[in-house]
Amino acid sequence: MQLDRKPKTLFSREEISQRVKELGEEISKDYKDNDIIVISLLRGSFIFAADLIRELEVPVNIDFMTTSSYGHDEVSSGIVEIINDVRTDVRGKDVIIVDDIIDSGHTMKKVVEFISMKEPKSIKICVMLDKPSRREADIFPDYVGFTIPDVFIVGYGLNYGDYFRNIPYIFTFDE
Repeated sequence: MQLDRKPKTLFSREEISQRVKELGEEISKDYKDNDIIVISLLRGSFIFAADLIRELEVPVNIDFMTTSSYGHDEVSSGIVEIINDVRTDVRGKDVIIVDDIIDSGHTMKKVVEFISMKEPKSIKICVMLDKPSRREADIFPDYVGFTIPDVFIVGYGLNYGDYFRNIPYIFTFDE
C-alpha cells in the first residue's frame, strides 16, 4: 500500500523509546512490591506493550484482548466489540490495560467494565497516546506516553487500513 498523503513525523523512534523507558520506570516504582498483569489490547498496542514490558522491573504476566471499534475507518464507530478475552485469571491481581491510543474512550471504558467483572485488585490504564479533545466517555488513563491534538496518527502499532503498524515512529499527514 502506498501513502496517498505526505507523512509528517510527530514522535521519532528516539522520542518514543525515551518515553517508554520513563513509563516503565514510573510503573515499576508504583508496583515495586507487587507483580502485575499487563493486558495488551490487540492489535494496535502490541508493539508498545512489548517495548513497555521490557522496561518494567517488576514481575509481569502478559495477556491479550482483541477489541474492535474502528474497522478501516479513521474514527471510532462507538460500538465496541470484545473479540477475544484474556486467558489469565485476574481475580485479586493488579492489572494494567495497555493500548496504543485513547480518544473517545468508548473502547477503554468497555474493556475496564469487562475486566472489572473479573474482580481484579486494581485496574490502571497505560496508553502511548492520549487524545483528550475527542473524549466522550468518562475515563482517563493513569499513564500516558504523549498527549496529542485531534489528528489521525499512524505508525508504532497504529494502522492506516491494514498497514504501517511496523513504522518505528508516529506520524500524521500534511494536509
